[in-house]
Amino acid sequence: MPTGLTKDAGWQIGVSRTLPHPPSVVWDFISGPEGLALWLGPGATLTPERGTPYRTTTGAAGEVRGYRPGDRIRVTHDTTTVQVALRPTADGDRTMLRFHQEHLANADERERQRAHWQQVMDKVVTALDQ
Repeated sequence: MPTGLTKDAGWQIGVSRTLPHPPSVVWDFISGPEGLALWLGPGATLTPERGTPYRTTTGAAGEVRGYRPGDRIRVTHDTTTVQVALRPTADGDRTMLRFHQEHLANADERERQRAHWQQVMDKVVTALDQ
């Protein structure tokens, strides 16, 4: 099977990075208005309850599939599923942040989304470092 293709979730991509910030700082940003705008889209607000809908000002829409404060958010995003997850490092001073998207259409979309999530990650890093 080609890299990125799974039996259950189709084409998928994941991008992660360890950030020099404690989990609480990363979570507050990622789940707050500025962070949501970066990874989900401008104007996005989430109600942390499974099944609640959201819509961005650019028209992207979906629903919350999972929301565990301080740990992860999972949403549908148009025809795909996106998850953002945090994991503290052993020392607790840093955080591994991961964006994962599944149910992509094909290998080309996978590569486009890899570039997209790398750019999102760069923007998150820049925002947190300010």
